[in-house]
Amino acid sequence: MGRPVTGAPYSAVETTTETQVLPDGNTIQHTRTTNVSRDGQGRVRLETTEARRGPNAQNGTPVTHITISDPVAHVVREIDPQSKTVHEMRGPGGGFGQGRGARTQVNRQTPPADPNLKHEDLGTQVVNGESAAGSRITRTIPAGAEGNARQIQSVRETWMSSDLKVAVMTKTTDPRRGTTVTQLSNINRGEPDATLFQVPAGYTVRTGPGRGGPRNPNQNQN
Repeated sequence: MGRPVTGAPYSAVETTTETQVLPDGNTIQHTRTTNVSRDGQGRVRLETTEARRGPNAQNGTPVTHITISDPVAHVVREIDPQSKTVHEMRGPGGGFGQGRGARTQVNRQTPPADPNLKHEDLGTQVVNGESAAGSRITRTIPAGAEGNARQIQSVRETWMSSDLKVAVMTKTTDPRRGTTVTQLSNINRGEPDATLFQVPAGYTVRTGPGRGGPRNPNQNQN
């Protein structure tokens, strides 16, 4: 799970928009909205609502999924409001904060620089109301490397809040997959309601072994 970020509570709305432009000019777009909450102890709640996909998507109701990462109780909870069930998993290694930073690195050598990767420092600016440091990574796939007639370039731009230790905006552009933009809005620095990190009443709880944990964009990335 990585190291949790403590002492920096906030809540926000995270919106991810995926846009793909087809050769005839037609576009395909999907949007996913997540309500994000993190308390001062580093507990994180992600509540995602997205439209159903497939032939019956227009007639279907949106699907909501909730993930709670709790480094205090050393558990990750996957909550399904549709079935009123909770899948509870222990954190890897029996706890949180025992991942990357705690491992002893022996004979670890710095890999050679990749000539097809370009890193850029974009400086600091205010993004969505937060002071954020920007970076850009451009990856070039040479012609012929993947059967491509010409070189392909994908670009990922990230703006990281120095206070919250979380990205307030990321933008990925890849001609093979289109453009994906994820950003935080309505950022509130107050302490979230403690009940958000608890199992709702009347839900069935099932336990199981840790599986490496779900996506958590709110871990300390230092």
